[in-house]
Amino acid sequence: MRSSAAERSDGDDPSSELPPQLNGLPVIGNTLSLARDPIGFLDRVAEHGDVVRYEIAGSNFTMVLHPEYVEQLLVTDPESVRKLRLGEIGDKSAEFAPEGVLFTEGEQWRNQRTMLQNVFTLDRIERYGTTMTDVAARHAESWTDGEELAINRRFSELTLSILAKALFDIDIEERGSVITDVARAVNERSDSSTLSTYLPAWIPTPAQRRYDRAMTGFETLIDAVIEERRSADDPTDRDDLLSLLLTAETPNGYRHSEGELRDQLLTFLFAGHETTSLALTYTILSLTQHPAVEKRLHEEWDEVFGSTDPTSSDVPKLTYTDRVVRETLRLYPPAFAVFRTATEDISLGGYVIPDGTNVTIPQFRVHRDPRFYDDPEAFDPDRWDDPPERPEYAYFPFGGGPRHCIGMRFAMMELKLVLPTVLRRVGFELLSDPDPELAPRATLQPAEDVRIRVRATPSLR
Repeated sequence: MRSSAAERSDGDDPSSELPPQLNGLPVIGNTLSLARDPIGFLDRVAEHGDVVRYEIAGSNFTMVLHPEYVEQLLVTDPESVRKLRLGEIGDKSAEFAPEGVLFTEGEQWRNQRTMLQNVFTLDRIERYGTTMTDVAARHAESWTDGEELAINRRFSELTLSILAKALFDIDIEERGSVITDVARAVNERSDSSTLSTYLPAWIPTPAQRRYDRAMTGFETLIDAVIEERRSADDPTDRDDLLSLLLTAETPNGYRHSEGELRDQLLTFLFAGHETTSLALTYTILSLTQHPAVEKRLHEEWDEVFGSTDPTSSDVPKLTYTDRVVRETLRLYPPAFAVFRTATEDISLGGYVIPDGTNVTIPQFRVHRDPRFYDDPEAFDPDRWDDPPERPEYAYFPFGGGPRHCIGMRFAMMELKLVLPTVLRRVGFELLSDPDPELAPRATLQPAEDVRIRVRATPSLR
């Protein structure tokens, strides 16, 4: 039931009408409701319309749930909003990688984006394919028949190794725990179901102390990696992201500062491996429950690249693999919501979103909207075979507009290469809940580890 109790802030002009407000408690607003059930909270908001106000930890939010309005904010008029940084809610003073491309704004962001785009051209990404399959094969072959694994943790190690080697030309195995510790600490610190998330950073909660320790360890590691590269005989001799960050300069003379350099590495090492490992985890979770889908995948792989591992040139031919990946990202988008802050009064859907309002654009909820998807809770890759006409931004797992994920093509190729490389060496039997509780944190995490039993297959071992 959608509320009609919208307020008017200025006479009868529809453009000045505030969106309907979700009822909340004095002072804390809707904080407890969100903390108790973050996923259910999205559904409760949606009952009130496509543009709905609520309050979290003393901050005003508006949730936007229609693809037309998503497109307006991300594509048509992206200058009307800025990124909402991790750490701004609850008067936190500490922020995550504020000088990295994920959170910078204006001319600084444009300079960074221009520089980084040179790393993510199609021809460069295709050159990373061998690294992706080699690392995936090595990891899969280390898992033994009958072994029980937390597959989300193993995929995190696998994708971190790929990213570190492909983009930074470093072997991370001996030092990878520093980065996975940061990933866990960032997710814990942004867990919307934990009230300590909304406390100021100077309060020494256990989560804050773990975050501080993890960040100190990460900064020590990154400083060492940078120093190693700078002390090399020719630090410009490598064709990777780290060399670019150390040496590149834009036509207008822009170069990275030390703070920007460190935050860029943190951004890519965290966001780049975390989101892909989650996508792999949720794909395996779905395939263990849909053996017919996995059978069709194997048939496609046998037809496209036979008894060998796939290469980047095979990726365009993997049409069914693409549908499976797309369907996983629809149901379980690792970046489950886009967060922005209005930089001016915004007219949206007949309402006004006042300047300074935080805006939530949840892929997770829009991707499961029955207005745009038949049987939206079902895992059905065939829905992407000649799909019905739907609004473009009914599906946006990588965001959209000028600030869409710069690593989108890298991630999609990685998913389509790693899946067959792993699944032709091992099979998986699901041991944990087939319908796991989800925990929206910095990324869409399973609340508990996804546990599987390895079943070795003879094909490529």
